Amino acid sequence: MNKAERVDYIFDKLMQTYPEPPVPLDHFDSYSLLVAVLLSAQCTDARVNTVTPALWQLADNPFDMAKQSVADIQAIIRPCGLSPQKAKAIQGLSQILVAKHNGQVPDNFKDLEALPGVGHKTAGVVMAQAFGHPAFPVDTHIHRLAQRWGLTSGKSVEQTERDLKRLFPESAWNKLHLQIIFWGRDYCTARGCDGRVCEICTNTYPDRKHAKKLKKP
Repeated sequence: MNKAERVDYIFDKLMQTYPEPPVPLDHFDSYSLLVAVLLSAQCTDARVNTVTPALWQLADNPFDMAKQSVADIQAIIRPCGLSPQKAKAIQGLSQILVAKHNGQVPDNFKDLEALPGVGHKTAGVVMAQAFGHPAFPVDTHIHRLAQRWGLTSGKSVEQTERDLKRLFPESAWNKLHLQIIFWGRDYCTARGCDGRVCEICTNTYPDRKHAKKLKKP
C-alpha cells in the first residue's frame, strides 16, 4: 500500500469497527470531563472512573471544589498517581474558573491551556468531546500507532497531531481520536503488537520483517 491507500484502509477499518465510540472517561458535564482527563495523565481511564465518583461526592462543580483543601482532594485521587500535583491543579483550576469564567469551562484552547495542569492534549479532549470543536488530541497511544501505521515519522506528539490532521478529514477528527485509542487498547497494545501482529499493522505493512522501532515523544 502507498500512503494514501493506507490512510483510506485505516479510516474505513476504524469506522467499521467503532462506528460510535464512547468517551471512555465517565463524566456528566464539561467540568467533570476536564477533571477526569487531568486525572488520566499516567493513569488508566478505568482507574479514573473508579475514583471520580468519590471526588464528585466531595464536590462536583468548580464553586464547591474551589473551597476544598488540596489535602482532601489528594486523599481521594491518590490511586490515580501524581496526586500532589493533580490535587493542587484541580483546586487551582476550579478557583480560576470561578474567578475568571463565572464557573464555566472555557471553550477555547488559549483559556483552557492557561489553567493549572491543563496541557494541549487535555485541552483538545475537552474541546472535542465536551464542545464538539474539531480537535485531534494525541497521547502516547495514538503517537505509537501512527508510527506503526506509517502515518507520521513520530518525532513528537505535536508533529504526529499535525500529520494526522493533514491526512484525515476535519469532520472525522473527534471520532478518530477515540477510535485509534480503542484500537490500540483492543488490538495494538504496547506489548501485544510490535507492528506485525494486529490486523491494521499486517494489512498496511504485510512485508514488515522486524518490529517497528518507535520514537518516543
